[in-house]
Amino acid sequence: MFVEFVRQRPAFAGEILAGPLKVRLPEFGETRLESSDFTSVTPTEYRADAVVTFTLRDKPVFAVVIEAQLSCVPRKRLTWPVYLTTLRARLDCTTALLVLCDDAGVANWCAQPFEVSYPGCVMTPLVLGPDRVPVVTDPAVASRNPELTVLSALAHGGQPGRKQVLQALLAALRKVDEDHERLYYDLVFAGLPKAAQHDLEELLMSITANAEFRSDFLRNFADKRRAEGEAAAVLMVLDARDIDVPDDARERITGCADLDQLETWVRRAVTATTVSDLFES
Repeated sequence: MFVEFVRQRPAFAGEILAGPLKVRLPEFGETRLESSDFTSVTPTEYRADAVVTFTLRDKPVFAVVIEAQLSCVPRKRLTWPVYLTTLRARLDCTTALLVLCDDAGVANWCAQPFEVSYPGCVMTPLVLGPDRVPVVTDPAVASRNPELTVLSALAHGGQPGRKQVLQALLAALRKVDEDHERLYYDLVFAGLPKAAQHDLEELLMSITANAEFRSDFLRNFADKRRAEGEAAAVLMVLDARDIDVPDDARERITGCADLDQLETWVRRAVTATTVSDLFES
């Protein structure tokens, strides 16, 4: 998930390095995605998750290889040096390896120095694990740093006190375009535990009830969830009253997106004797 943020906005790699990891970057003007293919003339294929180049007046001054690591894979310590040396030879600039982990144990393993060659050539990856991701709860900070806030939600959105983290996430999503808003929301939602997913949806529905909320995507998403809840309520009342609901009627109820209509059906379900009573004009 983390790598997707870098692919969408390469400058975010610099924000991670200079922010949580406190790496001193050289002066640069732009960032760009570089080819992540390190395959040489030999048959072995080497391909990183992403590569970002920092340039000054169109000349590379720094480049970072980005790897997302989900588990401890000893062979990576053979391929990581290949990435860096190949990239350095290609661009003729300083290179670094940034490993992104969503598990603290894996992050600790990745951060251990390891010997590359004799004598004394040691490689120490830069590693961003969940413990290095800042907890963003201030909506003003979130609005200025949407991608960092998304990482905060992924790393801390399932922890106690998560509602402030999730509120900050929704503030951040209002500052990006609709395509990124949809992408970031889906990435965070998929990465949260069930209880946190429920909290996020409740917060979303509460803020989109405000007529001043301007995000069409989040408003439409919240309306869809409200409609699903109302449809479930209609069916629950009918079931509690032992009223048979044929498949076509069930599809009509669950497929309705009109909240006013669904609320009307909820009220009618309380006194209906057959499912047809719901649909009377």
